[in-house]
This record gives sequence, C-alpha cells and structure tokens, in this order.
Amino acid sequence: MTAAAPSLEPGRVYRTRELATWSANAPRLARRLVDEGALVPLAHGLFAHLRRSRFGPVPPRDEEIMRAFLDGGPFVFTGPERWNALGLGTTAVFAVPLVYNTKRSGTFTFGKRRFVLRRVAFPENPPAEWFVVDLFEHADQAAASPADLAQALDRALAQGRFDRDRLLELARRYGSRATQSLFADALAASES
Repeated sequence: MTAAAPSLEPGRVYRTRELATWSANAPRLARRLVDEGALVPLAHGLFAHLRRSRFGPVPPRDEEIMRAFLDGGPFVFTGPERWNALGLGTTAVFAVPLVYNTKRSGTFTFGKRRFVLRRVAFPENPPAEWFVVDLFEHADQAAASPADLAQALDRALAQGRFDRDRLLELARRYGSRATQSLFADALAASES
C-alpha cells in the first residue's frame, strides 16, 4: 500500500509510528491525513480514523483509545459503572472513566474525552469479585460507607451472588488491610 492511499481501519486509533507502514515519514503522512480529514488528532502522536454512521462521525471506543495509548499494555476499566452493577447499593457517578493499567498514572485527554489512569495491580480478565474488592477500596469515592457495603455484601453472599473463596483470595491479593478486615468480618457474619 502506498502513502497516497493508506488502508485505514474505521474506528481504529493509530500511533504515529504505525503509519510508517505506508510512509518513510510517518509524521508528515499523519499531518496530510489530518488535513484531508482521514484522521482526527486525539493527543500528541495519537490519531483516530472515525467510523461513519448515518448520523455522522462516530468517535472511537474508549477501549480502542486505551489500547493505542497504552501501546497494547494490559488495562481494565473500573469505577462507578462497574461498582453500581454489582448490586451492593452504590449509585455513584464519575465524570471520567477510571482505568487501571501497568504503564501510566494521571488524567489524560484524548480528543474531547478525559480519562483517569492509575498504575496499579489488577488481575487479567477480572471477575465480579475483584470489582467488589475494588469497590471496598474506593468506598469513599462511591459515596458508600464500608459498613453499609459489608452488610450489602453479606446479603449478596447469602444469595450466592459471589464466590466466597474467590473474594477472600482477591481481597488478600489486591485489598488493603482495612478491606481485608472488612471482608473477613462480612464473610464470618454470612457464615453464621
């Protein structure tokens, strides 16, 4: 494929260096494609080739932005959207997605989207029980008291919604001592 007509995938986010496939001077090619409207700049060195719908251009998915920004490194979206889905009584809302990863920390803007990235440990393909641990770790941000969360977890365990052993293991691996203590209390109460 020549630089005159690179084959770009709709909805994909490209790093400048990925454009080297079509040109020896990838930054110049990126500028030309932006000028032609084929690419939209998201941040320094990141460009999106937007999908088109009958309603106009469709921005890239958050996962695609993170894939390109983190250069294929592992990441997981967490925060209120995932915490609220656990059914433990939280209804918090964040204005920006929270992303755990292994490379970067800080608040980043890509196009018109902001993300809060934290460099922390997390399991590959985290199960629901890991999100429970994460919720307990961030109870203050979820506008919930740890005691209320412990009671809600006790009820959820009684209904069989979470795996008790997996919760304990994930709390040991990813939770603070305070979270581990809350889990131990909640799990002991649910057994009696």
